[in-house]
Amino acid sequence: MNKLNLPVDEFTTPDPITAVETSSIEDMVHLMKENGVRHLPIIRDGKVVGIVSDRDIRLASGLNSREKMQIEAKHIMASDPVTVNSQTSLDEVALEMSRSKIGSVIVNDENEKFLGIFTVTDALNALIEIARSSEKNI
Repeated sequence: MNKLNLPVDEFTTPDPITAVETSSIEDMVHLMKENGVRHLPIIRDGKVVGIVSDRDIRLASGLNSREKMQIEAKHIMASDPVTVNSQTSLDEVALEMSRSKIGSVIVNDENEKFLGIFTVTDALNALIEIARSSEKNI
């Protein structure tokens, strides 16, 4: 298989850290910091219904204390995040992320079951691996 036509699941972060719709800003900040992540898929009944990024958290953190206490993930999440099939080619996914100006996509398996998340960091790691592999073949 051509290195540039690898399926996205080769570089997908499997079983990512997730949150639920009722997660507080404080809980999400804690999850992100503790696990070193910048995107939290928001789950309801085993399905991804949204995604919260560190940017969403930073914006909500500007609220006063009383307002912050009332905010839950469902209030700040991007609903219906972009999803891709695990066998979609890496270049197609990267192109979609670039066109849509998004930092992550949800990756589902062939049965539409949540498999993981593919982020800009994953894309950079893929680029590094492909470039280094190409250097060795020269």
